[in-house]
Amino acid sequence: MGRRLPARRESGGQDEPRARLRVVSAEAYPDWEAVYRDNVDRVFRLMFSRVGNRADAEDLTGEVFLRALRPLRLSASVGEVRTYLVATTRTVLAEHWRRTLGREITTFDDERDVAETVPELIDARAGERAERILAALPERYAHVLRLRFLQGCSLKEAAAELGVTVANVKVLQHRAVRRAGEVAGGVET
Repeated sequence: MGRRLPARRESGGQDEPRARLRVVSAEAYPDWEAVYRDNVDRVFRLMFSRVGNRADAEDLTGEVFLRALRPLRLSASVGEVRTYLVATTRTVLAEHWRRTLGREITTFDDERDVAETVPELIDARAGERAERILAALPERYAHVLRLRFLQGCSLKEAAAELGVTVANVKVLQHRAVRRAGEVAGGVET
């Protein structure tokens, strides 16, 4: 991952650096390396905010760029490239959640990370299987998964319910999902 350089200070005797707005150019990138360098931090931060751990975020970021390599045109403007990368990020993230949770979650909303489920579309057997998996988990893991995925609580709401920080909920959720995946392999369908 590339590092961002701190903003340069304006000359004129000011002690505090001022935030600079960056205008997105209508020009195209000169090569694929420029596309990667300019966008890798943005895609990584988005992935990390959704999956909550560095290793998965790095893997998924790499997958986004590999997927975008073939269909993306270098003649596209900087704004078009960024838009395409965000769309590719959504697709890669949705596939990641489908693989790990067995459920597609595609929203990027900060308050509601879990898509609302239409009750009449839920298979009764899937609900029973989910309860068997949750019953096999440690209570804290089962509680965080129920809050986040069955009750649709936001990270903030789950943190308040559990009496922990949002960062702690992310870690608990990640560990719980991994453990649930292990347990799901041994639960009959």
